[in-house]
Amino acid sequence: MGWVRIILVLVLIGIGIYALRNCDRPSLGGLNLSAPKEVMVNYQPAKFSFQVDEEYALAVLTHPYRYRDEFDELVRDINLALLDHVGRRMGLPDSLQYAFVSAYEQHHGYLKDLYFKDYVALVDTSASVYQSWYESYNTRAIEQFKEVAYKYTCFLMSQVTSSVLQTTEGKLLALGEDVESPCGIALKEGLQPMLARLDERAAIADFTASRGLLQEKVESVIMELATLEVRDKKGLSKQLQTRIWGFTVSTTDIEVTAISILKVGFDLNDYFDFALDEGSRQVTITLPPPKILSHEVYPKLDKLDVGWLRELSDEDLNKAFNVLRAEFRREALADGVLERAKANAEKQVQTLFGPLLQSMNGRFTLRIAFREPAARAEYPTLDG
Repeated sequence: MGWVRIILVLVLIGIGIYALRNCDRPSLGGLNLSAPKEVMVNYQPAKFSFQVDEEYALAVLTHPYRYRDEFDELVRDINLALLDHVGRRMGLPDSLQYAFVSAYEQHHGYLKDLYFKDYVALVDTSASVYQSWYESYNTRAIEQFKEVAYKYTCFLMSQVTSSVLQTTEGKLLALGEDVESPCGIALKEGLQPMLARLDERAAIADFTASRGLLQEKVESVIMELATLEVRDKKGLSKQLQTRIWGFTVSTTDIEVTAISILKVGFDLNDYFDFALDEGSRQVTITLPPPKILSHEVYPKLDKLDVGWLRELSDEDLNKAFNVLRAEFRREALADGVLERAKANAEKQVQTLFGPLLQSMNGRFTLRIAFREPAARAEYPTLDG
């Protein structure tokens, strides 16, 4: 029976070899699952080299509806520049750098819409003159874009790097100099200094605009249909402190109250159409999208207790007024004033044109339609 023992020994040796080869794969339900793998990268020093055209960027960010296509391209250029910098810092070869670009294109379609939607939700369409006077029109646009960009940049870096490098759970084994996560590299070395330069340019533009604001008396024809007025009152309390070695040595207290009168409706200079259909005996009046037509804020200083080190500056007061104004608008939009303006418009238009239809023997019915936001082609170019 010696040959039987030989066969048994060979079988046991084979089982042992198989077990050794697969010992790092835990079994679950009869399936072998590979342990998570780490991708090794060798970090290298690199400088963020993207140079954004500052005047172009400010024009796009301060008029996002007018320059919608340019806004999308600006988002693309910035994100691709951030990915390029991350790739160079991680010491990746050109083939993987190109793969970053391809991977980004899979996300750009929905990302540009998310950027735009979130950005315009922060933009105050009625504040151009107001913010220019307070020297914050352009700087406010940069702050708003920064808020949106910081919201999505880390998500983008994670999605692209993990798909290209085929990491499991995003794990990277890092070597080299200035080791940082892809998100940290993009924010600290790319986005933050770029937006800081834009902010400096915006401050110059705001200062120039405020000095040249309304040097001549301006009169313009307006054709608006205001359908909703919202009045509100809010207060703001702020305390400024001076500390030395962790101890408060001087305190300034500010209390500001403001009332707000916000009017929502339709700018008929943007669009207005009156169509009569004999076949269906219907009159259709099409209005532009509703928007905030005007927003007046009347601040009052209720308390001003200045500490002996006089921490207060004119900038502090201006910021307090602007914070209140932004909060009035945010709360109104969250309360659905645009949709309520549409409902009121239907009643007002019926009141205005109802007698006209009655004079036509009541043969026609009136329908109110609202136009979608205007297409990019209807606006002038940046040079216009």
